[in-house]
Amino acid sequence: MTMLLRQRMEEETGAQVICCNSHAAARICLENEEFTLALTGLNLPDSPRGEIVALLGDFGVPTIVFTAMFDPEARERYAQKKIIDYIVKDGPRTVETVLQTVARILSNSAFTILVVDDARSARSGLVEILTRQNFRVLEAHSGKQALEILEAEEKIDLVVTDYHMPDMDGYELTRRIRETRSSEEMRIVGVSSSTDRWLSASFLKAGACDFMYRPFVPEELQCRIDNNIETLRQIQRLRYLADRDYLTGLANRRCFFEKTRQMEEARSLDNFSSVAILDIDHFKRINDTYGHEAGDRVLKMVADTLSEACAPAKHFAARLGGEEFALYLRNTDAFQAHSFCEQVRQQIEELVMEVNEREIAVTISIGVVETETGESFDNNLNAADQLLYLAKSNGRNRVYSTLTLPEAMAAANASAVAELF
Repeated sequence: MTMLLRQRMEEETGAQVICCNSHAAARICLENEEFTLALTGLNLPDSPRGEIVALLGDFGVPTIVFTAMFDPEARERYAQKKIIDYIVKDGPRTVETVLQTVARILSNSAFTILVVDDARSARSGLVEILTRQNFRVLEAHSGKQALEILEAEEKIDLVVTDYHMPDMDGYELTRRIRETRSSEEMRIVGVSSSTDRWLSASFLKAGACDFMYRPFVPEELQCRIDNNIETLRQIQRLRYLADRDYLTGLANRRCFFEKTRQMEEARSLDNFSSVAILDIDHFKRINDTYGHEAGDRVLKMVADTLSEACAPAKHFAARLGGEEFALYLRNTDAFQAHSFCEQVRQQIEELVMEVNEREIAVTISIGVVETETGESFDNNLNAADQLLYLAKSNGRNRVYSTLTLPEAMAAANASAVAELF
């Protein structure tokens, strides 16, 4: 069982797993290493009565107890030792339960929770529980401070707020938060020691996602927080799938237009931006000659190159459809945009893909423009598309921008004259 768990955890979570078969071995490891999480049974050869849990608590390691039996008395006793969860070996899916629990706690580090309570002791208790669950936790002692933190911190996923606070009650804080952030972006859990049984309904109507009356059972609080975080995970996954091109992993057409319009609206007048449209040259020939599987590999190869090139400057790449891609280049004027696109063109030209012992060379054509203030984004995109058309008409495997427009027009006119004769 131990070796199976170790192998599965390393494969499925990417975590480094160290196994100890005794209390003494665990102590040596704890004295020499720092651990994010511990998974332990209760009975070890040199600690038959669960002493290992106390040892892990002494070193401040969040602990999951994995045991064959867990009666209510033992549950209460080990809860006092601040274990973060327990799992009973009660069926064939036990290993899967362990893996899911470990993966959940490790992934909690990606989520930030804001605890709002004017009472320091109550706030500290919540912070301690959530920190043991591996969340990033922030604190606010008033509704006003909570709003200031929310304005300064872009990434807060969940707010746990008390009701009774001197400057602003939790109901009003919830209502204010919901003016700018939906439940799809941020979950809110209300807590209160009030005896008013209508308070939970008031919180939920104001926009809270959950509510608990004090004194609460820490395990129940943990389950409610986990459920809300899991809802966020599912929303984020659905949003990711809705925004992604299934083949390349880049943003899809709908996402590109939605996000770029938002970025353009948020862009200040003294900042530049550019937009490019690119097309894989002779892509139909690749599909017809080598098959659609080879064509898919080419699309992925180009997408990976675009993604890698765009990452450092946080440019935005998307697949518009077929063999057509688009780039939104942040803080980039016409000269910088042309240079960037030329580098991308060269990188792709240097790529070689082997199919049936034959090498396929891939090239792209690009049209790029600096976005003009006052013009709609669609018009800027159409201008880039016209330059792409000129690039393909004048030989492919080249970048055309407003910097090369006279040259492009001259070449296009020469081609038209040649057709007359």
